[in-house]
This record gives sequence, structure tokens and C-alpha cells, in this order.
Amino acid sequence: MQIFHSSIISSFAALTCLTLFSGDAGDLQEGQKAPAIQAQDQNGKTIKLSDYASKSTVVLYFYPKDDTPGCTKEACSLRDGHAGLQAAGAVVLGVSSDDVKSHAAFAAKYHLPFSLLADPDKAIIKAYGVKMFGLGIAKRVTFVIDRQGVIRKIFRDVKPAGHDQEVLSAVKNLG
Repeated sequence: MQIFHSSIISSFAALTCLTLFSGDAGDLQEGQKAPAIQAQDQNGKTIKLSDYASKSTVVLYFYPKDDTPGCTKEACSLRDGHAGLQAAGAVVLGVSSDDVKSHAAFAAKYHLPFSLLADPDKAIIKAYGVKMFGLGIAKRVTFVIDRQGVIRKIFRDVKPAGHDQEVLSAVKNLG
């Protein structure tokens, strides 16, 4: 009986640790104020979320790694839909833990017309609760943030191909 009891306690402790340290976009909810961010993009320009207050809806998308198959597919989808997103009043900002140099190469290779924010210390990834357990890189999650800085839509189950269309629909629904 003692061994069984110890096993249950160990399992509960492990589950508690997973819950405490996994970092999940579930921490933030639609209707909440978006955490402030500031980072350099692929051109070395400092970008802040507050730069877009009262001006644009922000599509803030997190992705694991530059120049990997799924991340490339997602970035190219948002590139291909960029004109429509701009016409709807949105700006696109990508975030991963890659550095400025990596983002510059990725953006140049695929002709990405939007800013990719470097988050090597993972401050933004942590603030948005999108850190992948065990790996420390970003999960694939997208936030649509209105002009007042409020999160209006969270895409937690992103399919890289065609993501631009579901994001565009969410932006248009903001009115």
C-alpha cells in the first residue's frame, strides 16, 4: 500500500510541475489586455506593441523556428495574405526565439513583408504563455489584438497553410 501511495504522490508532483512550468496560451484569454512587448525586428528596428495603439490591429504570431517546414509554410501564408490583412487595417508581427540575423536571412529568403521580432531571451514568449514545454521555444499560436491593445482572438491550433485566411476573417470581424 505504501508503494502505491508513493506512486500517486510522485505522479501528482510531476503533473503539478508540468502544469506550473509548461506555459500555455490558456493563461491569456480573449478580452484581456495584451502584454506590452518591445524587441528588434530583422532590420534592427525596435518595435513596440504600443507603436500600433489606436492605429492598427496587430496580428502577433508566434512560431518555433526560422526556415523550418511548418514555420516557412505559415510565414509564406501570411506573406501571401499580407495585402488583404493590410487593407483590413492590420499589421503582422512574427515572434520566435531566433536572433535578428536569423530573422533577416529568413525574411530575405522568403520575401516576408512584415517584421519578425527577435526574442532570444524568450521574454515575449513567456509573457504570452506560449513557451513549448521542455524545448523553451515558442508554440505556434496567433493573437489578434485590437487598436485598444485588447486580445480579441487567440488561435491555439494553428494550421500553417491557409492561416492567413482565418486571421483575415478574425480581423474583419473586429469591424
